[in-house]
Amino acid sequence: QVQLIESGGGLVQAGDSLRLSCAASGRTLSDYAMGWFRQAPGKEREFVAAISWRGGRTDYADSVKGRFTISRDSIKNTVYLQMNSLKPEDTAVYYCAAKTAKTTVTYTTTFAYASWGQGTQVTVSS
Repeated sequence: QVQLIESGGGLVQAGDSLRLSCAASGRTLSDYAMGWFRQAPGKEREFVAAISWRGGRTDYADSVKGRFTISRDSIKNTVYLQMNSLKPEDTAVYYCAAKTAKTTVTYTTTFAYASWGQGTQVTVSS
């Protein structure tokens, strides 16, 4: 399994932007479909965004569509989540996940992914 390390979280105000990064250790992310999920206190982990193996397809939760953008950089071996127009309800721990898949499919469920990062906290104040 690939080891994933998230970074870029922090405390921001409503309307601000953040960019989360997910870097891989030991293996190239080029062999994986990737996803971002989040978990707020007392809630289940939920899907945020996904990107296919070579980045040709992306998918978003309705709650972030138009505000968040997932992308990947094969040279830097990193996946990003650009978050704009942040809202207090975006407050959560954000996790990136990887699934071995060389297809154009995106995966939106937690059980589809075998590798997870440790998470990075995003807090949006009103």
